[in-house]
Amino acid sequence: MRDIRVSALVVIHPDRPELLMVRKTGTTSFMLPGGKPEAGETPEDTIIREIAEELGLDLDPARLSSLGEFTAAAANEADHRVIGDVFVYDGVPAGLDLTDIRHQAEIAAAGWFPCAPMPADTVERQFAPLTRDRVVPALAAAGAL
Repeated sequence: MRDIRVSALVVIHPDRPELLMVRKTGTTSFMLPGGKPEAGETPEDTIIREIAEELGLDLDPARLSSLGEFTAAAANEADHRVIGDVFVYDGVPAGLDLTDIRHQAEIAAAGWFPCAPMPADTVERQFAPLTRDRVVPALAAAGAL
C-alpha cells in the first residue's frame, strides 16, 4: 500500500452541522477540499495554496487550527492510503458564498453535506473514508458539530 500525503480543510456551515466538500473531476467521492503538498511546503502552506486553487479563496492563516493528522484508505486511488493534516477554519472564509459555492481547477462540484449523521454512500455519490471515518468523529469528539 502506498501513502499519499495531503492537507485538508474543514469549513462548517455557520447555521447547521454541514461540511463544505468537493468532488474532483472524474470521481464520485466527495471529500474535504485540499490536496497534496508541493516541494518544501508546510501543511499550512499547502492548504492555503490548494484552497486558492480549488475554490478561489484566500484563507487567513490566523483562523486555521489543526484538528490533527489522520490516516484512511484513499477515496479515489486503489491500493493507497491517505495521510491527512486536517485544519479547521474558524468561521467562513471571506468571499465564500454559502448558497453558490464557486469552484475551479480540477473540482467538478462543491456543496454542503450534513455530518450528524452523514448521508449513506450511493453508487453515484460516496464520501471519502478520511472524512467519514476519521474527521467527522474527531469533530464530534471535539464538540465542533
